[in-house]
Amino acid sequence: MNKNLPAEYQRFNVTERLQHVILLVTFLVLAFTGWALKYPEVENSKWLVHLWGGAKTAGIIHRIAGITMLMDFVWHVLYMGYMLGTGKMKLRMTTTVIPLPKDILDMMKNISYFIGLSKTKPQFGRFTYAHKFDYWAVFWGMGIIGLSGLFLTFPVQASYLFPSWSVNWIWEVLFVMHSDEALLAIVFILFFHFYNEHLRHHNFPMSMSWITGKISIEDMKHEHPLEYELEFGDKGADK
Repeated sequence: MNKNLPAEYQRFNVTERLQHVILLVTFLVLAFTGWALKYPEVENSKWLVHLWGGAKTAGIIHRIAGITMLMDFVWHVLYMGYMLGTGKMKLRMTTTVIPLPKDILDMMKNISYFIGLSKTKPQFGRFTYAHKFDYWAVFWGMGIIGLSGLFLTFPVQASYLFPSWSVNWIWEVLFVMHSDEALLAIVFILFFHFYNEHLRHHNFPMSMSWITGKISIEDMKHEHPLEYELEFGDKGADK
């Protein structure tokens, strides 16, 4: 390794890691309490209900975790706005989390590489197309699960927002939106996010970036070569 370079690169700061930890903890609590409440007739769900102190207590814990997650999401949005507004975060092609046409080309090239039609992998910046899909899926989920969850948590207040002709069916629709989208989110996190970030061979059994916020220079050079060139440039060349 080039001696001019540090051993690790700071990928995420303390605030970003704290936001992620809150999201992770509330997601797990919501998943376990929500599963028990959604499928109470399943034998394996009964011990989950008892674990949380019964259905009523599980419902209270579920609501508290949901509101905490929404507050964390709002905090993140305000934080990103602050970082961009103060210039502490720059909008660059190689570092932005905003989807770009290049991401579609990267995905096509990556699939071609996986199936043997291409001999070279695409060059990624700070975020790959998978990272961006992973990130923006949270916004989709918060819009559907978060809003429907708020309506179900505060039904009296929410009822003023709905026309009288929708009373007979709106609550059933909200429940389906909330529970089924939550189930989709659980499956997505388990099979997409956990695999890509933790279970792939070079990360297994877990990437420590979500705790330390750091990535090794070698991993950065291999996984995010465009960001590596942007940050280190000629300093990264071996001498």
